[in-house]
Amino acid sequence: MPIDTHTKILATIGPSSSTREQLSKLIDAGADAFRVNFSHGTHEEHKERVKIIRQLEKEKGKFISILADLQGPKLRVGEFADGKVNLVEGQTFVLDMNPKPGDDKRVCLPHKEIFEALKPGDDLLVNDGYIVLHVDSCDKEKAITTVKVGGVISSHKGVNLPNTPLPISAITQKDREDLKFALKLGVDWIGLSFVQSADDVREAKKLIDGKAWLISKLEKPSAIEELDEIIQLSDAIMVARGDLGVECPIQTVPVMQKRIVEACRKYATPVIIATQMLESMINNPNPTRAEVSDVATAVYDGADTVMLSAETAAGKYPVEAVNMMHKIIAQVENDPLFFEMMRNSRKMPYRATEEDSITFAASELSCVLKDVAAIISYTTSGRTTFLTARERPNLPILALTPDIDVARRLVLVWGVKPFINKESFKSFDKVEDCAVAAAVKNGFAKAGQHIIITAGFPLNAKGRTNMLHTVYIK
Repeated sequence: MPIDTHTKILATIGPSSSTREQLSKLIDAGADAFRVNFSHGTHEEHKERVKIIRQLEKEKGKFISILADLQGPKLRVGEFADGKVNLVEGQTFVLDMNPKPGDDKRVCLPHKEIFEALKPGDDLLVNDGYIVLHVDSCDKEKAITTVKVGGVISSHKGVNLPNTPLPISAITQKDREDLKFALKLGVDWIGLSFVQSADDVREAKKLIDGKAWLISKLEKPSAIEELDEIIQLSDAIMVARGDLGVECPIQTVPVMQKRIVEACRKYATPVIIATQMLESMINNPNPTRAEVSDVATAVYDGADTVMLSAETAAGKYPVEAVNMMHKIIAQVENDPLFFEMMRNSRKMPYRATEEDSITFAASELSCVLKDVAAIISYTTSGRTTFLTARERPNLPILALTPDIDVARRLVLVWGVKPFINKESFKSFDKVEDCAVAAAVKNGFAKAGQHIIITAGFPLNAKGRTNMLHTVYIK
């Protein structure tokens, strides 16, 4: 088994990784969590994969987090009569609502919302931005465009409208059906795609109704305009660099990534960096040097989790990709500069609450007290553990919770090792003994070391972290 790292790995399941054997290998290689992508596959396939993960979770004796990623309002062109056509720079090309198969003159764009939002002078990006269409004129059912950047366009390729908010919800009817199904499966996280505003997050949270935690995927420029509010409403954030890099000038994506990570840390909201991290490993057993640097940069920035997409879903080397990502993380975290950077980037809590103060003080105490082995975070909702992880201490964070759902969800949080402990939540007298037992039994501490405990009194009251305690293990 690979050594434990603070930064977590989220692997996407697909044809290359859906068998029990492959999923087991991915866990052994370092995957902490799995993404079930509802843009592909059937409900039965997703059900079987979740079932296998839960079985492997029991067999391997470790919690594994599961993300159900909703497709969202993915906008696509319709069918071409010959499957694809070649568009030449300077030619006229029409997008319309006519369902008739397209040719090199026109194609159906079955999204009335796009035509309602379009105006002359806008650019439409097709096939991840490889094709650019400039809108010359348009109405409610048709847009006449000039091809600015040509190339081959095939059936059902995606369409993006940079800097054009669309009058559509981030949750389609398909998403609603997928969401109900995913919640019945007992997934831990729901991924909300193409978030445009804080209202999208509010709508999703209402539908989820506390049955899972929500990851807001940032891939639209309008979401960046409401960044702070979206972060505070969400349980976690994903920097979805694929569509973000199409919707925004590509050179701005690294800057936005750093801005988002810093804002997430401010609000103690976990953040995931995703898309093309080890893209070349879809077809090659080794990544490029640039890709290694990209993953390392995300780790140095303090991301909670890094994600693999097609690398594990459809690539030829899914296990090798996870193993390589784990090696990169371990190498960075073994660099003395890493925790120096984490400490230097710490800021005073922006709120003056008991729980913010206690978790900040716990990290400070770990730097002063000698031989501290771990921070033990008692939590019922998971919030206290989020706050502890925000400080990025150079220690394992052991989250003790009575709730298995909370334990599984906390897997995606930086540095956290979750454990179920119901006994200590029944009596305050058991808090110290249970914390020591969890740390020693699981190999995180030994005699002659200290542990730091954060907890709340009364024990089962949410949001009442008001105790900081040290224990010397005899």
